[in-house]
Amino acid sequence: MSSDLLQRELPRAIAAEFSDAAPPVLLGYQQRWIEDDSPLKVAEKSRRVGLTWAEASDNVLTAATSGGSNVYYIGYNMDMAIEYIEACAMWARVFNQAAGAIEESEEVFTDGNDTKAIKTYTIRFASGYRIVALSSRPANLRGKQGVVVIDEAAFHGALDELLKAALALLIWGGKVRVISTHNGDQNPFNELVNDIRSGARAGSVHRITFDESVIEGLYRRVCLRLRKLWSSADESQWVAGVRAFYGSAAEEELDVIPSQGSGAWLTSSLIESRMHDAPVLRLTCAPGFEQRPAQDRNDAVVDWLDSEVGPALAGLDPKYPSFFGMDFGRSGDLSVIDPCQVDQQLCRVMPCQIELRNVPHREQETIINYVIDRLPRFSRAAIDARGNGNAVAEFTAQRYGWGRVELVMLSEGWYRDQMPPLKRAFEDDTIRVPRDADTLADLRAIKMVKGVARVPDKREVGADGGKRHGDAGIAIALMHYASRNPGTEIAFQSTGRRTAANINDYAGSASRSTDVGFGTVSGHNDFRGYQ
Repeated sequence: MSSDLLQRELPRAIAAEFSDAAPPVLLGYQQRWIEDDSPLKVAEKSRRVGLTWAEASDNVLTAATSGGSNVYYIGYNMDMAIEYIEACAMWARVFNQAAGAIEESEEVFTDGNDTKAIKTYTIRFASGYRIVALSSRPANLRGKQGVVVIDEAAFHGALDELLKAALALLIWGGKVRVISTHNGDQNPFNELVNDIRSGARAGSVHRITFDESVIEGLYRRVCLRLRKLWSSADESQWVAGVRAFYGSAAEEELDVIPSQGSGAWLTSSLIESRMHDAPVLRLTCAPGFEQRPAQDRNDAVVDWLDSEVGPALAGLDPKYPSFFGMDFGRSGDLSVIDPCQVDQQLCRVMPCQIELRNVPHREQETIINYVIDRLPRFSRAAIDARGNGNAVAEFTAQRYGWGRVELVMLSEGWYRDQMPPLKRAFEDDTIRVPRDADTLADLRAIKMVKGVARVPDKREVGADGGKRHGDAGIAIALMHYASRNPGTEIAFQSTGRRTAANINDYAGSASRSTDVGFGTVSGHNDFRGYQ
């Protein structure tokens, strides 16, 4: 049902109560939820934002319409069932739909050899369809067809089994709506949310926080119900009072941040099982290197690229598309560059990893260009564009095209959406990263912070004695993100002389470790390709 249809169906007497100063009948987040007609949709939400109330309006029109379907509501206790069915009865009156009285009865649900009588509340419509609200969780929904609404799903005793039964309805055109606040990051509800975000399961996710609902008019709706005038000061006081009530539980109950469990985001054994013999090539520039003449800096970096990076990229297969991810650092954190190819089995295979410490911006641009120029069927790059990294990312986009180079502003929202697919790649064995202790430590540094997988503020010390901040883990995430959002492939060939801005496409020599007098250079000299 669309929100426009809802507005049209309201009798004038009801619609008149909503002036221009008052919020619409359905608030913005409620409208977006109703307008989403996905077969499976999930809402992770704050407490008491009225999403079940909005869902009831859609359910009434579904059951009351010729050509509609039955609706089965499943709450985890009787009070929820009664509250929901009363909301449906209210909407039926508002829509002026012919509906019978609320029936209280019992239905028998079977699960194997076991039978269980479940108390139900039913509204029957002239269309022949009905809304059935169940007072407790049935073990099985076999034989049913229509729309299934699972409310406060995270608090059901066996949600995973309930979902299996409910999702079977999708085969014959049914729909499943899952609504809940969070109950821990290890809960099946949170796993369902992450599965959809990662692409492991088809569906859509709506995230509704308390603060967002207030911005969209929740307190105005409270004032309308209490028949009081709204004011900004009263709204601020009300918000503060609600947060004070929930106290330390506010993050989970209001901010839609599942409480953290004890499990690691990625285990060492899982990461190590996805590692292969690809080199990690490290370049460190000594203090003051940025003050040397431009040609000296360029020549030193090009020599290193020829001896270390060129051979590592020479084994790339011209048949497969290539991608590029980079986490930027200058004087404190590392810059980490991660190229990859997607092979025939759709595995993201990194031929090497490049780590740059204290490398000036111009020389970082040189290195980026050198790498991308040698990537067969280069399709897309994702570069950390926060702070000073914005300039280097912008230079790259100007050179290779804005449609192929994305300037990524890493944020909590980006991590929330993009880290689940990366974790799935490790679990599904569709990624290969270099076998390296620092890379392992950086991936292990990713933790659940307020319900989102990201690198905490704490910094560690790498094998070279320098600080690390999960840099390789972030670069791998950017590389994986780029590979899932391919652009148009190009075959790039540079022209001109070897300068910081433009390096010829020339063959590299054998890999070696070199001290060029401007810092330390290290790398593997036994690159054997990738598996």
